[in-house]
Order: sequence, then C-alpha cells, then structure tokens
Amino acid sequence: MENILDLITLEVQNEHDLEHDLEHKKNFSNPKIYTANGDLSKRWYVYYSFRNPETGKLQRMKNIYGKANSFKTKEERLSALSLYRRRLLKFLKEGYNPYVNNTEFHKNKLAKQNKTQSNHSLKEETKPLVKNLVKESVPTTEPTPQEERMSLKEAFDFSLKIKQNQISQRSLQDYTYASEAFIKWLKTNHPEIKTIDQFTKKIALKFLNSILLKSSPRNRNNYRLNLSSLLQTMEDNEIISSNPMKKIPPLKSIPQKNKAYNFEELEKIFTHLEKEDPILLFFIKFFAYTCSRPIEVCRLKIKDFDLTNNTIRFKAKNSPLKTKIIPKILLDELPDLSKLNPEHYLFTPKKIGGTWEAAEKNRSNYFSKQFNTLIKKHFNLDENQTLYSFRHTIITKLYRGLIKESSPFAAKSALMQITGHSTMTALEKYLRNIDAALPNDYSNLLK
Repeated sequence: MENILDLITLEVQNEHDLEHDLEHKKNFSNPKIYTANGDLSKRWYVYYSFRNPETGKLQRMKNIYGKANSFKTKEERLSALSLYRRRLLKFLKEGYNPYVNNTEFHKNKLAKQNKTQSNHSLKEETKPLVKNLVKESVPTTEPTPQEERMSLKEAFDFSLKIKQNQISQRSLQDYTYASEAFIKWLKTNHPEIKTIDQFTKKIALKFLNSILLKSSPRNRNNYRLNLSSLLQTMEDNEIISSNPMKKIPPLKSIPQKNKAYNFEELEKIFTHLEKEDPILLFFIKFFAYTCSRPIEVCRLKIKDFDLTNNTIRFKAKNSPLKTKIIPKILLDELPDLSKLNPEHYLFTPKKIGGTWEAAEKNRSNYFSKQFNTLIKKHFNLDENQTLYSFRHTIITKLYRGLIKESSPFAAKSALMQITGHSTMTALEKYLRNIDAALPNDYSNLLK
C-alpha cells in the first residue's frame, strides 16, 4: 500500500484546490495542523480522522510529518504543513481511502504529475518550500534536522524510559547494560557515529561479531534481542525509519546444560554447608525443595507466606503470581515468622528475615558467589555443576521416587503439580534434559 505522503509531496508543485465537496456524508474529518503551541523543539504535523468501515466511526489516522520539521522558523514550518494539509484534503475528496489498497490511485497521480510537471510553474507561495525540498532530496554533508538526528544516548534513554513500565526491573537492567555497552563500543570503534540515524545494519553486525568473538553465540543473541527491542521502540515512535537489528537473524547456540549432582555429592555439600554457611544451605534447600528458581526465592518477603495453608506466592518466570506449597521438610526448618516485619526479605546475607538494600539481581548474585567460594572451589566441581543444578538433582530424586510406586504417566502427572510445568510435553523434555528418566536394565535384550 502506497504512502499518501508521496502523493502530497508531489502535488505540492501543483496548486489546484477542488471547487466542489462531497455531496454525501463525509468519510473523513478536515485535516488540521498541530503546532505544539509554537515550540520548535517538538514535532509539528498534520492529523486527520477517517471513517472506519467496520465501526462506522471516525478513527484517528497516522500523523503526517513530511519535511516540515526540518525548517527552523515557525513561518516556514507552518507554510509546509499548510501545503500538506491542502494536498491531503484534496486527495481525500478525490477518493483516497487509507483502509484500502491505493496503488491505482497512486499510479494515476504519478502519471498525471509526470505529464503536467513541465507545463506548470510554481506559485510564489510554494517557491521557498520546493527549493528546500529539492535541496534536501540531494545527498549532502549537512546535518539532518534536529528532530531527526537524536543522539545515540538520547535515543536509547528515550526507549528505556518507555520500557520501564512495560518490563521487569531485571529486563530493564539487561537493556540498560546492553545499550551502554553498545554506545561505549561505538565511541571506541566508530567515533564518527554520533546520532541514531547513522546506526546501520552493517554497524550492528560489527558490534554483534565483537561480542561473539569475546564470549558465545548465546551472549551475542542476548545482546541482539535486547538492543532490537529498544530499537523497535524507536521505530514505533518514528525516531528511526527501521530497526536494523530486526534484519539480523540469531545464531544457533548450544545452551549450557546444568549438570545434576549425584546423591552422594549432595549429601557431602549439605554436610559442609551446615558448618560453613547455614543460610546458604537453607536457601538452596528452599528453592530446590519447592522446585523454584534462585531468583524467585530472592524475591520472597515475609508477607508472601501463608502458614495457615502452608503456601507461598511469588512472581515466577512464566507467571506474574505463582502459588506453591511449602513441604513439611522446609516447614520444620523455617523459623517463627509471625513476629517479623512483613516487608522484610526471607533471605539476607546475615539472617532469615531482614532488610536488604540491594537490587534483585545483586541479591541473587550474592548467593551465586557464596556457592562458588564455599562449594565449587572446595569440592572442585565440574563447570556445569551450578547453583541451579540443585533443583535438577531434587527433581530427579522426586521422579525416581515416584516411578517406583506408580506408572511413568502417573509419576509425571504427580511431578507436574510439584514442578509447575504447564504441559506434560514440557515436563518430559525437562526430564530428558537432566537425564532424570532412565530406562530399566536391558541386558536381557542383548543376550
């Protein structure tokens, strides 16, 4: 579908207003000009409404900016928008409809324009505008208008501000880190790039390749995803014409596999932590026995506990509010929470139940560092044996215990309620990934 702005720009050279109006009920409102109360730092535009064929009501259409915001004075900007407004009104009266395909309408206008262009002279009113439009259509080294050459930092800050009420704090931190890393890389490797409109697919590829060479395909894909989301916000708000990251496909990567502990290792680790760090031990037991994630347990506050029903409620990865039971094995170790402040976190570095002035990610990182220091180095663990591996170990233990007393389907059905997987397929895939579901001895089949 063609852009009506192309038609308006061409018709600026021919000042011919229609001398008649539609005899039936109008399908559109008269186009108007928004001048931002004369503020030249803001974008001016023409706006109008068109009757939605489904609802029968007038509906606001996309704003028309054109080249108007390139002019530095109110008079020039208003003159440009006045011409756009008149051209738009003319096309609407001639039958332009934004709800249908206007290819033929566009072709007819182009043909008419090409035929009559050499025979028409510009009126005095249009000369300054046409002169500037022609000048801007030729590539030059002059800077683009201020509105269209927002600095890199300004553009990313704008997107982050828009995103802050749409995504989690953790995601916002990831987006912020990615944008800061990209801007820093540009200053070092492409200092000539100052504004967001200079950001191209080629530059995006160079940056992503630099990440890939230093880390992994997975990390490179994460940067691509985070930056693409911010750039898409810029495109949606007409700060850039297109999102260059969207045109770059992700790389295939092999996800890191967290290796479960065997039950002997688990016993040794728990015995060691009873002496070295009881809080870390209870933290591990809590997220593993409830089949939660470490960061989800870091979010828990005293007020999230319902000890009447022995449940907790928290924000999960795939749910805004998740409810899980607290097994008796944890309740027996849980201290009396009734006298604690409901707003206090369950886990802190020094005690169970207290204040902790740290970001969510930093709280989770604290326990990861404690694990690396007290467990990973002490027992010389495999690099894939992580804090998260405790969850895999406990789920493996649960599944193998359940399957001894029931069929595989019944065991998985019971396990789904514990782990929180939404489908049997998802649970089965998870069990395969952690090697929890092993076959019985098949030696008799080999004889």
